Amino acid sequence: MPRSMGKGSVQVTFSKRRAGLMKKAHEISVLCNASVALVIFSSKGALYEYSTDSNMQRILERYEQCIYAEKALPPKEPLSQEELYGEYRELKRKVDAMQRSQSHAMGENLDTLSVIELQQLEIRLETALKRIKSQMNQILLDSIAEFQRKARFSLICLLNQIPEKHY
Repeated sequence: MPRSMGKGSVQVTFSKRRAGLMKKAHEISVLCNASVALVIFSSKGALYEYSTDSNMQRILERYEQCIYAEKALPPKEPLSQEELYGEYRELKRKVDAMQRSQSHAMGENLDTLSVIELQQLEIRLETALKRIKSQMNQILLDSIAEFQRKARFSLICLLNQIPEKHY
């Protein structure tokens, strides 16, 4: 932090960064359908929080369950060469399947699919497109609302600068 930053500018920076972080938390929750909990304590001890769930406690409980579940797992024995190779083959099979699926979603190599598989792909793509359009519409509506809020604020500021006899 530059020496010239006073307490006021640090607070402004904190407020802007906090707002940006909360916006990003909201975006990832909406765009990726993820559960997000964000907790921020200011240097003065003020608490700021964001959660996708109406009750942050629910997300924190899930977090605790995951942490305790990981700690409760017994340490794994080293795998034999044969087990490692079997795991490698399984992971390679999954990667190949995911790459084929991605290729199909991009409209490539469709000649390997049956009519039923093509219909299923079409349904998945239509569902994804609906989600994308819905998200895009929500972001546009949020942007419009924010623009309207800023426009009202600017208009109020402008009107406050004009003497009363002019309006």
